[in-house]
Amino acid sequence: MIQNILENKRTISFEVYPPKKEGEFESAFQVLDSLGRLNPDFISVTYGAGGSRFGKTVEIASYIQNSLGIDAVAHMTCVGSKKEQLLKVCADLEAANVSHVLALRGDRPRDMTDEQFHSRDFAHASDMMTFLQEHTDLTLAGACYPEKHFESFSMESDLNHLKKKQEAGARFLISQLFFDNDFYYSFLEKAEKKGIHIPVCAGIMPITSAKQIGTTISLSGSSVPKRLSDLIAAHGDNAEDMRKAGIDYAICQIRDLQENGVNHIHIYTMNKPGTAAEIVQAIYR
Repeated sequence: MIQNILENKRTISFEVYPPKKEGEFESAFQVLDSLGRLNPDFISVTYGAGGSRFGKTVEIASYIQNSLGIDAVAHMTCVGSKKEQLLKVCADLEAANVSHVLALRGDRPRDMTDEQFHSRDFAHASDMMTFLQEHTDLTLAGACYPEKHFESFSMESDLNHLKKKQEAGARFLISQLFFDNDFYYSFLEKAEKKGIHIPVCAGIMPITSAKQIGTTISLSGSSVPKRLSDLIAAHGDNAEDMRKAGIDYAICQIRDLQENGVNHIHIYTMNKPGTAAEIVQAIYR
């Protein structure tokens, strides 16, 4: 069980996403093979918007769990899902020997009407967690937000929601990506005061192109510290220089986290095993 690993050792884990097209599966498995050789403690697999690609998530998670022998964590969103659909998904996961789920509300699908959104079966990830705890044997993880979820009106409110996830059965947390470690240290301190005591994995995304930062910020709501914006200004026009500088920035982030007692690092790999390998080799040499 991943929770036991997190409680007993320093860990490194990865996030990957399933291929969008059937013809891309072969290259996706090659990516997983390369990441597997880095010996991560677990690999999480993202979920299509509204569950649109969950069959592919199950297939990728099954490969990680059964072929690579690495614990897989399947993302599961509830914003567009009915209870019956979730139970079917859970049965597919259990049949594939995948026992860990990262339970998320997920982004509202573009074609979802206001009526559908406001009448959905699960308003929050914690609601889905409670349902899964009652109807499955899955081990649950939750998401957390060092700079608060962009829809929350305050950090206090966001932490209250996070406490509900712990109470609903979350055994560990994976953080949204962040670029300023001070936000993460402040978050951990506030979470502890709130009584949130389950392990937290710090989410790190290497920024290897200038274009990536705009997309990342719009999706995550994470702020960009001056050091990173200066780095992009200096190297953004040179692809190779930007790649190297972005990897170095992520390595420095992780080293600082580890020096300050953060034992669990979760790398958003963007399906780039070479980038992940450079980071892992640097932080463990």
